[in-house]
Amino acid sequence: MNMKKMIFFALAGVMSLGLAACSGENIKTTSGDSIPPASSQTASGPQNKERPESVTIISLNASKEETELEVPYDPQRIAILDMASLDILDALGVGDRVVGTADTSLEYLQNYINDDISSLGTIKEADLEAVMACEPDVIFIGGRLASSYDALSEIAPVVYLATDTELGVVESVRRNAMTIASMFGLEDKVDELMAGFNSRIAALDEFSAGKTAIIGLVTSGSFNVLGNDGRCSMIGREIGFENIGAAADIDTSTHGNEASFEFIVEKDPDYIFVMDRDAAIGTDGAQLAQEIMENELVMGTDAYKNGHLVYLAHPAVWYTAEGGITALDLMLKDLESSLLG
Repeated sequence: MNMKKMIFFALAGVMSLGLAACSGENIKTTSGDSIPPASSQTASGPQNKERPESVTIISLNASKEETELEVPYDPQRIAILDMASLDILDALGVGDRVVGTADTSLEYLQNYINDDISSLGTIKEADLEAVMACEPDVIFIGGRLASSYDALSEIAPVVYLATDTELGVVESVRRNAMTIASMFGLEDKVDELMAGFNSRIAALDEFSAGKTAIIGLVTSGSFNVLGNDGRCSMIGREIGFENIGAAADIDTSTHGNEASFEFIVEKDPDYIFVMDRDAAIGTDGAQLAQEIMENELVMGTDAYKNGHLVYLAHPAVWYTAEGGITALDLMLKDLESSLLG
């Protein structure tokens, strides 16, 4: 081949590469790799989709009303004063961003209680100075700290999420997980984390059909009945037991309403579900729920005789972390092991 032909073919090759690049089509190399179009390249390599500096989510405010809240996108420093939110962040794989957390006895969250992570008080009482000192990009709280919302908001945006008993615990967890995931661009992970919960609920709902229950918590030596408006509402709403312990129009959302053991005998439920609040919060010297419940009156009920007095095995989860993904798994396991065997 003479020199003119060699130059011609070389120029033709360069021109074809240039035209292909201008047309936006990838170019295949001899090894089969694709070269992206020139319009998508910079001196440092392919351009990434521009990251937002912030995102707007729906959160609650100090009055527990839904409101729009602007938060940093992909926050690097997170202060946690709510165990359900910490549970979700842990499940999403961004727990390494936590720089401060409230104290917790939950076994599966003990990795966050260490000298490298600041102690910020409790889920009921925040140490504002400690929160400020850890310089968070965002702060997560639960309902127990609603009264501190404004003070904490002076430090960083405050994300306040809660379970909605009307919506149900499972869907509340899904919604809150999606809200948190949107702050990190991890929305695609939520469906994977929530897989299987609906079928587990359905199996328990099938078991509970036509069965009555009294649901309550033991605290300070008393038994308090719970309705379907707060803690343990999943048993009466999503699991499907007919909750005969409290009238629908009575507020039991905090610690329930104290009931006599004669009341249990009178109502004669098929099942009695008990959450040990004192065990959940580590009350010193408190009697165990079993010591309080297994008295002459309760032991005379059909529920007790039939082995249907159910102590929720993870009371701290039910009481302090309802709304978390791992928490939901453990709560369902408590019911499945007692009811489905």
